Amino acid sequence: MVLLCKVCGDVASGFHYGVHACEGCKGFFRRSIQQNIQYKKCLKNENCSIVRINRIRCQQCRFKKCLLVGMSRDGE
Repeated sequence: MVLLCKVCGDVASGFHYGVHACEGCKGFFRRSIQQNIQYKKCLKNENCSIVRINRIRCQQCRFKKCLLVGMSRDGE
């Protein structure tokens, strides 16, 4: 059974930060929380669709979706 990333729908590499996530979203979330990054404001009213092929376009919406699906620093 193939598990999918809860953030972008790519193939999940495991259970990371409390959810099934791909390597890309795992690394993105890790960098975001470790470096306390403040992303540029979304140009589309914070309503971007985050899927595998466009997940790098809007970092603010990607981080928001990470939190929305349950990723957390304590969720190892």
